[in-house]
Amino acid sequence: MSFPWLTVIGAVPLAGSIVLAGLPSARTKLAKQVALGTTLVTLALAIAMAVQFAPKGDRFQFTEQVSWISSFGVHYALGVDGIALVLLLMTVVLWPVVVLASWHECESTRFSAKSYLALMVSMETLLIGVFVSTDLFLFYALFEAMLVPMYFIIGSHGTSRSSYASMKFLLYSLFSGLLMLAAVIALYAVGPGGKDAFLYSTLQNVDLPVNDARWLFLGFFFAFAVKAPLWPFHTWLPDAAAESPVGGTVLLVGVLDKVGTFGFLRYCLGIFPGASHWFTPVVLVLAVVAVIYGALQAIGQKDLLRLIAYVSVSHFGLITLGVFAFTSQGQSGATLYMVNHAFSTGALLLIIGFMIHRRRSRGVSDFGGMQKVTPILAGTFLVACMSGLSLPGLNTFVSEFLVLVGTFTRYKVAAGIATIGIILASVYMLWMYQRTMTGPVAPAVEGAKDLSLREKLVIAPMVAVIVFLGFYPRPVLDVINPAVGATLQHTGNSDPPPVVQTATNGGAS
Repeated sequence: MSFPWLTVIGAVPLAGSIVLAGLPSARTKLAKQVALGTTLVTLALAIAMAVQFAPKGDRFQFTEQVSWISSFGVHYALGVDGIALVLLLMTVVLWPVVVLASWHECESTRFSAKSYLALMVSMETLLIGVFVSTDLFLFYALFEAMLVPMYFIIGSHGTSRSSYASMKFLLYSLFSGLLMLAAVIALYAVGPGGKDAFLYSTLQNVDLPVNDARWLFLGFFFAFAVKAPLWPFHTWLPDAAAESPVGGTVLLVGVLDKVGTFGFLRYCLGIFPGASHWFTPVVLVLAVVAVIYGALQAIGQKDLLRLIAYVSVSHFGLITLGVFAFTSQGQSGATLYMVNHAFSTGALLLIIGFMIHRRRSRGVSDFGGMQKVTPILAGTFLVACMSGLSLPGLNTFVSEFLVLVGTFTRYKVAAGIATIGIILASVYMLWMYQRTMTGPVAPAVEGAKDLSLREKLVIAPMVAVIVFLGFYPRPVLDVINPAVGATLQHTGNSDPPPVVQTATNGGAS
């Protein structure tokens, strides 16, 4: 039997969270060390596994499968393809960064630092499980369970208004989750049944009645659209992002929200390919509206965290557009965008967290001239802002370009309208940087200190990834492309042939 890499990688943070929960509340320093050590060990194990992944080998690798609830055909089944692998690596890289960024923030929450860190570390196990599950029932169980630590991170460790934000987050998620549960049960009823009823490999090959497939698609799509979040199911995000501790916001926007777009690609397209095609025009409209609406809302925000939340709504619209373009460029770009968005937006949120710590305010107008007193902070913020507006040479440019090109080859109007989002991105990112970093030094930030050594260690890997993937995204795309190709083949799609212009009688034809 091969080494159970995925089980071990998921079990390490779970064990760490149990240790944290058992520590005395007064042992704050030890709690921080345990949390950071746990996430670093998880990262090391994931890297050790990833270097053994063969992009040209079997689609799902490092597979594990054990019968769990045999009477219903439920298995403890794990495996990763290229799409799941890059999202897994994204998760395990971000977690130690966020723990280190929360070094002092965890002490200022309304409850103990060890409870905050235990919730954060336990959520890593659940997110890893969501990305690597190859049994639908197991996926659903983890999909719902990950709401619990996030709810308490927002509600118990956020601001004075966090109770409202956490309840809104929970209600949206629970309602959409119930619809997905109904769809899972219905799929079991009309599907193949038997001992492998929920295995992804089985469900991929089920030939469902057309009307059944469309209704079931809606159940899954709605749950994933809320999680993504896709307009108009997004309204919980600005409140949750603004009222959560900044570390929680990074995990919420950078990682947890990717479960929605991952679900579109893996389950909506994988199990209901025909229904996915049938609903594509509606989904494209929602995605395009999300791109423009999120950007316009971001321009009008006066709160830094709410601004970034609306930026993410716009970006998730682009990711959804790429998924439902049904082209290799679009879906590869969408998957790469999920990874790039995590580091780009994560860097923005972390630096904003440093700014809030210095100014004790989230208001854009409460800053000004910070580049004169904190040049390193301002420089890293500028890099993150340029990544947010997809400047060539930085990571998001490649993924955004692939999404738009892939969409244009099949849906020209949708791609053309979505391109407006690039112009609007320049407006809100440059406006935010100008208002906070340039101009006269605001009296309240005159004595602000530049980044400390710990803060530099936090932001350095984020900037490094932003620059590296901007110039050399090929290693990630080489891992993603075979899985995307398998998805396209399963949905019965291929890239549209290029249009060749030929000259005849002095003209083009």
